[in-house]
Amino acid sequence: MAKYVFQPTDIKELKDQYDLVVIGSGATGMTAALQAHELGLKPVILEKMDRLGGNTNRASSGMNAAETNVQLKHHIVDSYEEFYEDTYRGGGELNNQEMLQYFTTHGALAIDWLADHGIHLDDVTITGGMKIKRTHRPSSMAPIGNFLVTELLKLVEKEKIPLFNDVHVDHLVQADHAVSGVNVTLNDGTQKKINAKAVILATGGFGASKDIIKKYRPDLVDYKTTNQPGATGDGIKLAQEVGAGLVDMDQIQVHPTVQQDTDHAFLIGEATRGEGAILVNGRAQRFVNELDTRKNVTNAINQLPEKSAYLILDSGIRAHVKAIEFYDHIGLVIHGETISELAEKINVEPANLEKTVTDWNKAVADQQDPTFKRSTGMDRDISQAPFFAIHIAPAVHYTMGGVKINRKAQVLKETGEPIKGLFAGGEVAGGLHGNNRIGGNSIAETVVFGRQAGEQSYKYVSGK
Repeated sequence: MAKYVFQPTDIKELKDQYDLVVIGSGATGMTAALQAHELGLKPVILEKMDRLGGNTNRASSGMNAAETNVQLKHHIVDSYEEFYEDTYRGGGELNNQEMLQYFTTHGALAIDWLADHGIHLDDVTITGGMKIKRTHRPSSMAPIGNFLVTELLKLVEKEKIPLFNDVHVDHLVQADHAVSGVNVTLNDGTQKKINAKAVILATGGFGASKDIIKKYRPDLVDYKTTNQPGATGDGIKLAQEVGAGLVDMDQIQVHPTVQQDTDHAFLIGEATRGEGAILVNGRAQRFVNELDTRKNVTNAINQLPEKSAYLILDSGIRAHVKAIEFYDHIGLVIHGETISELAEKINVEPANLEKTVTDWNKAVADQQDPTFKRSTGMDRDISQAPFFAIHIAPAVHYTMGGVKINRKAQVLKETGEPIKGLFAGGEVAGGLHGNNRIGGNSIAETVVFGRQAGEQSYKYVSGK
């Protein structure tokens, strides 16, 4: 089957006026534009990079939601309250509670909205910090990010929503104390003003900006990043220029399991552990509950002498995490026909690794982990040859802080007063995740708050 290729709109078709300018072509931006378009607005999507999809392309685990029909089909009974509590606890109880309440009660609607558009996430897995399987993904078990970007691009094309790449938004334009457009620079250096009745910031975070990281978290400036090069905090700068407040800028998430032995850092998604993989140290021993929060797993790895670890899995786990095929294709996966052979290849004591795996398999059989109290991701053991290992270490992954918004996706001043005509959603906005984002909540945030930004911009523009 031929791979789908989206053609961005020819730059010659860029107009001077649209109802709505959406800045960023990740899942937040495309969802917002589609929702606004369906309500009757004429939006445009502007992307500064050549490649479309932003950081969404790199998401691998899934999309969290509670009380979904998909969960019920898998005999999982969940509740908004449990989703809220898991996320609130995982975020150190520093989450914006108004945003969190909206988020946890609108995830199921977001899953339905995607399904209504032919985007089906009908399998579920679990990520760290969650007690219940609520991480939705396609039944092919393909990595969620590229799947979602491809399907949203198809919808953007079908609905004929203009989407331009290589367009850099330099400034937001204001008139009568309201945002009324943008100033842009095109790829050839041409500058242009685009008038609009509203603007949505969907520009992602600042995980690839050494400057902003150095300002707020100098201790992380030398870490590698899982972010695509365009994640440089542009939306934050644009919003600040028109008086927006910022929140939680020092809250930067380090992801514990990133393969970074090559020039690029590759995030090994939480679904790998959610489907049964374990982590071992240089002595081939487990050292943490692998599905604790990202913050706690990262801290445990950083306390090891080698400051890195190995994910250990088997063919049964691999069959449930399609992303492993990609990791293997690019040479990140170590193979062993036996646990002993695998141990030799990763330079650990074979007897130790064999004991660790045997002990873990017993814990799975008993559904009880006496050593680290792990209680999730125990559906299958590590017994099906061949066996695999992936070397991982922590890297900068996600920026919980950003532009101050409310549950209506309105961008707020420091005082809490909305800036007229300006909306934001996704990683550019801060507050939802507290001090630690739970895996699967970022994709959920893009759809939940992407839809909300589209809805509220329509309401603002139409005066309803």
